[in-house]
Amino acid sequence: MKYSVEVLSASSQEWIDAVMNDFPSFLQDHADCERKASAMAMSLIAKYPDRDFIIPDLIDTALEELEHFQQVYDVMKQKNVPLPSKMEPDIYIHQLMEEAKGGSSDSRFLIRLLLGSVIECRGCERFKLVADNIEDPVLKKFYKELWVSEAKHGNIYVKLALNYFEEDLVYTKLDELMQKEAKILSGLSIRPALH
Repeated sequence: MKYSVEVLSASSQEWIDAVMNDFPSFLQDHADCERKASAMAMSLIAKYPDRDFIIPDLIDTALEELEHFQQVYDVMKQKNVPLPSKMEPDIYIHQLMEEAKGGSSDSRFLIRLLLGSVIECRGCERFKLVADNIEDPVLKKFYKELWVSEAKHGNIYVKLALNYFEEDLVYTKLDELMQKEAKILSGLSIRPALH
């Protein structure tokens, strides 16, 4: 069974051009995103400690995201790119997380899990674009490995949701969230950032 769905809108050539033209800024944002992804997995465990089925997979996911942060940080050190002095708010994530407000506790739990999948699917799509367009062979390999990992993470969140909710509900809500994600992305300005 396929646990995730593809993003509904492809990232633009303008986006990949912005990334390739200012790769240091992209690396800084990428590092921030990996830290936030690790924290997001752990925050789900903190919010839902009684949902013990999620805990092992989300610990593994949080650790992998933290390892990705370390890997990006190593690339940044090699290229003399500093970590940003503060993590900027991510408008894309903020707008997506608005979907998890209100409703029942079960509804919020489902949406938070599925938003994890949506965000990972977009990361997968964008890391693949970076891998396909960057000339540096070491970075090409690195971003190829990352997009494979992001696809796996996208699947994990849906698999976890299917343990608690009916398949029709999960995929209907996932499709709705993918549509909202495409709309949110289309309203954002193009910049050398993951979102």
